[in-house]
Amino acid sequence: MKRYPHSLDLQPAIRAVGTVRLPGSKSISNRTLLLAALAEGTTEIRELLASDDTHVMLMALQKLGVRWEQAGVSQDYTVHGVGGAFPTHQADLFMGNAGTAIRPLTAALAVTGGDYTLHGVARMHERPIGDLVDALNAVGARIAYTGEVGYPPLHIQRGHIHAHRMAVRGNVSSQFLTALLMAAPLMARDQAITIDVVGELISKPYIEITLNLMRRFGVEVQRDDWRSFTIAAGERYTSPGAIHVEGDASSASYFLAAGAIAGGPVRVEGVGRDSIQGDLRFVEALEQMGAQVTMGENWVEAASSGVLKAIDADFNHIPDAAMTIAVAALFADGPSTLRNIGSWRVKETDRLSAMATELRKLGATVEEGADSLRITPPAEILPAAIDTYDDHRIAMCFSLASLTGAARPGARIRINDPKCVAKTFPDYFEAFASITKDELF
Repeated sequence: MKRYPHSLDLQPAIRAVGTVRLPGSKSISNRTLLLAALAEGTTEIRELLASDDTHVMLMALQKLGVRWEQAGVSQDYTVHGVGGAFPTHQADLFMGNAGTAIRPLTAALAVTGGDYTLHGVARMHERPIGDLVDALNAVGARIAYTGEVGYPPLHIQRGHIHAHRMAVRGNVSSQFLTALLMAAPLMARDQAITIDVVGELISKPYIEITLNLMRRFGVEVQRDDWRSFTIAAGERYTSPGAIHVEGDASSASYFLAAGAIAGGPVRVEGVGRDSIQGDLRFVEALEQMGAQVTMGENWVEAASSGVLKAIDADFNHIPDAAMTIAVAALFADGPSTLRNIGSWRVKETDRLSAMATELRKLGATVEEGADSLRITPPAEILPAAIDTYDDHRIAMCFSLASLTGAARPGARIRINDPKCVAKTFPDYFEAFASITKDELF
C-alpha cells in the first residue's frame, strides 16, 4: 500500500514540459470489469486502472463469486464471466466512495436477485441514488434503504422484474442511466425493454462510453436521440476476448492545462483522437483559452506562448474536467464563467462550494451560483493550504496553482491529505513533478 504524507508542499515552478503516460480510465475500467463479469466467456483486460475505485469493484465481484486473476504485478487481468447470474446469492458489499461501482452493481443485483447489502464511506451515504432505486422498484425490484431515504446503504432482495418500459431522471447523474443500460440485457431475455429519460440528460459523453463498451461486449442499444434507449429481446453479453483500457482523459486534463499555463509542450500518452471518452473535449476549452493543442492516435500535446484568455462556457458535458478549467482561470486575462455544472454538488464532495472556497484562498474573487462559478483571477496568486475534502480531483487540479503563467507567477501550494488521489491516480504527484521545472532552459 502506497504511503502518503499528511500534507504535500509544491514549490512554484516556472515551466511545465515533458511527457506523461496516463493511468487507465476509471469510467472504462469499472464498466469493463462489470461487463466482463456478466458476460459469457473469459475476458482479458489490459492496463486496468490501479486505484481505490477499481479495487472496490474487484473485491465486490470476488464476493459475488466472480473469478479473476491478475497477471503478476502488471495491470492485466483475466475475468471469468458468469453469463448473467452471480454465483453468490447473499453478500455484504463495501463500495467505498465509488459511484462507478455502486450504481451499476445496484441495478445488476436488483435484476439478478438475491440478498445483498451495499454500503460505503460516510460521503457515499450522502450521494443520491434514489432516482435509480425508484426506477428499479417501479418495475418489480425490491430495494430498501437502511439509512436515509434516497441514499445508500441499501438492502436488495429478490424481486420480480416485469417491464418492457421504464423511466429514470437524467438531470442528477448520468450514472443512473448507465446502471440501467448495463443491467438491461439481463431484463430483456424474453422481450425488448426501453428506458426513457425524464428531463435533461447531463454528462452525455459518459453514456457514450457505456454504449460503446456494451457494443464491445455484443449488445447493441437502439437510441432515440437522448430521450430513450431500447435493448432488443435476447441480447446477452459475450466476451470480446481481450479489451484494452485507454488512458484516463479526465486525468489528462491536469497535464494538458499545465502545458497551457506554463509554456509546455506537455504530452500525455494513452489517449488520442480515437478516444471513446468525452472528457477529451476538454482540449476544446483549452484552445478557446489560447492554448495550442496537437493530437495523434494515442497522444495529445498542449503548449502556450502567451496569457490565457478568459472563458465563458457550458461545461455540462465534461463536469470532471471542467474543474481543471476553474483553476486554469486563475491565469486568464479576465473573469471566467463555468456554467451548467450543478452536478458538481453530488460528487465526492459538494465540488461547487469546495472549489469556490479554495479558489478564494488563492486570492480569486469567486461568485458561486446554483450551477455556475464566476472566477476573477487575482493580481497575484497567494500561497495557500488547499483542503481536499477527500476528493481526488480537487487535490490534482489545485496543483496547477503552483505553476507560473504568462499572466502571473504561481505560489507555494500545500495540498492537505494528498492520499485522496489514490482513488484514481495513486502516482499523480510524482507524475506532476516530472513535468515541472524551476528554471528556464
